[in-house]
Amino acid sequence: MRLRKPASHSANIAAIPFQQCPAKTWTRPDGAVVKGRSVLNHCQIVGETARCLIERFPEPMRSHLFPADSEMAAASHDIGKVSPSFVAKILRACDIDFKNLPELAQAKPDIESQWGGHAGVSQATANALGTPKYVAEILGQHHGFNPNVDDKRGNAEVFGGDVWLDERKKLVAALKDSLNSDWPVFEQASQARIVAGLTSVADWIGSGKFFEDPTQDWQPNISAALNDAGFIKPTIRPGLSFTNVFDPIQQQMQPRKAQSLFLEQITGPGIYILEAQMGIGKTEAALYAAYRLLAEEKATGIYFALPTQLTSNKIYDRFNAFLEQILGPDTPNRALLLHSGAWLLEQSDMGEDGAPGGAWFNHNKRGLLAPFAVGTIDQALMAVMNVKHGFVRAFGLAGKVVILDEVHSYDLYTGTILNELVAFLRQIECTVIILSATLNQSRRAALLQHTTTSSAYPLITAANTIGNINNYTATDITEVTVPTEDNQPITLTLCEDDHRAVEEALLRADQGQQVLWIENTVAEAQQRYLDLASRAIQSGCEIGLLHSRFTPQDRQANESRWVNLFGHTGWPQRSSCGRILVGTQVLEQSLDIDADFLVSRFAPTDMLLQRIGRLWRHSDTPRHASALPECWLLTPTMEQALTNPRSAFGLSAMVYAPYVLCRSLEVWQQQQQLRLPSGIRPLIDQTYTERSETAPWATLLHELKQGSRFRTGEEAQQALAKLTLSKGGKTLPEHKAETRYSDQDNHDVLLLRSVRIGSGETRMRLLDGRELSIPHGRRQLNNAGWRTLAVALHQQLVRVSPANCPDSIAKRTLEKLHFHKVFYLGNQENEEALLRVALVSPSGELQTLDSRPAGEKYTLEYRNDLGYRALTNKE
Repeated sequence: MRLRKPASHSANIAAIPFQQCPAKTWTRPDGAVVKGRSVLNHCQIVGETARCLIERFPEPMRSHLFPADSEMAAASHDIGKVSPSFVAKILRACDIDFKNLPELAQAKPDIESQWGGHAGVSQATANALGTPKYVAEILGQHHGFNPNVDDKRGNAEVFGGDVWLDERKKLVAALKDSLNSDWPVFEQASQARIVAGLTSVADWIGSGKFFEDPTQDWQPNISAALNDAGFIKPTIRPGLSFTNVFDPIQQQMQPRKAQSLFLEQITGPGIYILEAQMGIGKTEAALYAAYRLLAEEKATGIYFALPTQLTSNKIYDRFNAFLEQILGPDTPNRALLLHSGAWLLEQSDMGEDGAPGGAWFNHNKRGLLAPFAVGTIDQALMAVMNVKHGFVRAFGLAGKVVILDEVHSYDLYTGTILNELVAFLRQIECTVIILSATLNQSRRAALLQHTTTSSAYPLITAANTIGNINNYTATDITEVTVPTEDNQPITLTLCEDDHRAVEEALLRADQGQQVLWIENTVAEAQQRYLDLASRAIQSGCEIGLLHSRFTPQDRQANESRWVNLFGHTGWPQRSSCGRILVGTQVLEQSLDIDADFLVSRFAPTDMLLQRIGRLWRHSDTPRHASALPECWLLTPTMEQALTNPRSAFGLSAMVYAPYVLCRSLEVWQQQQQLRLPSGIRPLIDQTYTERSETAPWATLLHELKQGSRFRTGEEAQQALAKLTLSKGGKTLPEHKAETRYSDQDNHDVLLLRSVRIGSGETRMRLLDGRELSIPHGRRQLNNAGWRTLAVALHQQLVRVSPANCPDSIAKRTLEKLHFHKVFYLGNQENEEALLRVALVSPSGELQTLDSRPAGEKYTLEYRNDLGYRALTNKE
């Protein structure tokens, strides 16, 4: 005898009609919290908002990016709110006893998180309806992550069973009728990712202040809400020449041959690579190409991506000057700066002002939605990574000109993600402009996903996208050689004796030359600065140090001063005295600095070429009569390098792969002169062309591929990078998205002169003597006041490796000081705070809050001329 399956609890219970299901609460003017707009009403608003957003894209881009009826996917995002658990949650928030309603007698609003909340119900319902491919996932992930509903059907008991599923089906039918739409059909995964972003953005806007009051008509507010959120088509001034844009006052600047040839190739979406020597004007060529595409309505905006915060900050001012020339008077002409430290530089208030570049866009996940932005490559990489709201970033990039500068500087981990990003960008109607002085052929082919043949230099490679995104692989690769003449040859000296190089640098500075000295690690740069400083000052020379272990306040002051002195703005002061600027890799990228004499620790070929690009960079730079274009490279002999590379290269072998260092040295040891630009391609190709190796080269190559005690191998880095791209795993929050590979996590250290708990406040004295206090009451400061305080304190942070950190402090100790109101201290389960705090004594030594030495193994110190360092080993 077959037993009958027990009926579910919800089988015989009626559902609340979908028309009566609330989507939100609403706080009335009298302060009462009541039911807000219905689910139907909210879904209609979001659908119409999505439709209007699509209409603001230019044709034919619009039809390529968004399949017909894409607004229906956006409108249906909240169909899962027609479910007993969600309705009960809203009623409870309105202080209504939902248990009195028979339809909700079994509802359990507190267990929604088990299936991703109402978004999970939306996805399960879409699956039950048999929607086209990708639609269910779009509905399910509109809050940024993939809900866990793999084991639940649309009529699951926890979702209300069949009766509630029927109401959700009726809601879908009502939305189709209201929008006159059906489910969209996606031909490419890239289209689905863009529509997922569209859905989230439309939901954010449709949930905003223009639609809160359910008693008001919502339809007239759609356009106003989009305008208020900043989705306004920029007005582009037509017919501007290259000279109009970059030399509007003197009207003398004309495009160089390389720039003109590059501009001829860019006619629409595609991938365009400009490989040319440092100082040739690659940035201006890329920006003017972007201007023409904007003027022709072949692009929706620009994102300029760079390797570091420093390079982003330096380009930012130039980018805004460019916008001032090309944008009409009715369009805001400042770009958004996007990187983790950008908020420290922003002066605006915290209000939701909605203008492009304003606070609405400042939320991390929304930044790429602004029409014009400059930032680090990390912000764009997350558009293809499995991170929360990564698809919003993808939607923000759609149709833009994306400029990728200094692409040679990324390791295999970041490079793997970058390859995926470039492939994705070409599918979403972007124009990708790649700039590099030192790109090797294998990297170029990987970025293009197409084999190239030319070994010329300078070189322009153009891959125009033909047709729409459905056949984006049909490309026409064009390689254009740029005729050029070499600059004055640079004399190269390979030096094994650091002391000899120190004496030479001091001699050149004493003559009045501007000397640049670049090391591979902060510790070596600090020591070199100490070797040179006292003697340089005694002879009347100025000396400075730039690296990453200064507080933002000190680093900004140092960079501003020295970049100006070694740049164009420092020409009037150049002849006043000799100078030596010591630094790390921060000096080799995207900085328009010009030295008379260069000393560099040996590094891989492409890095050395970048550094040499800061030597005699401009022909019209005023120089001391004794100056000649010379570069000294501090390097071991080839025999030492192959016998014991870690000993021969020292700390550099922990920064760069020993195999690459040895391959580079093999090439450079034969060079006595370097001619630019003709010498660049041979050096790059000889260093990076794959070849069969015998011992000891084979051993070094094996270490590079498999990793070693100090470095993770190439194959492992590539595998780790591919994991971040997988859409099947757990969606990561943005702060855990690893866009750069690191063997260890660094820590933030807050440096103060003193700190004490006072009456109702924690008082602190900063390194520059200023006094600040953290109020113990949250309401003692408004948002702007808290922001000002946070900026001031974050300017006192230094990020260092765990080995050189002060001792950890219990989170509860920092909470007693009320630091948790300004800094993120870590998750609740971990009692150890992520933030470290140290007091800086008058002598510069770091101490704990109770005045003990801060370091366990090393003496730690901070000086505004040296930065943060681990001084000596106590043992």
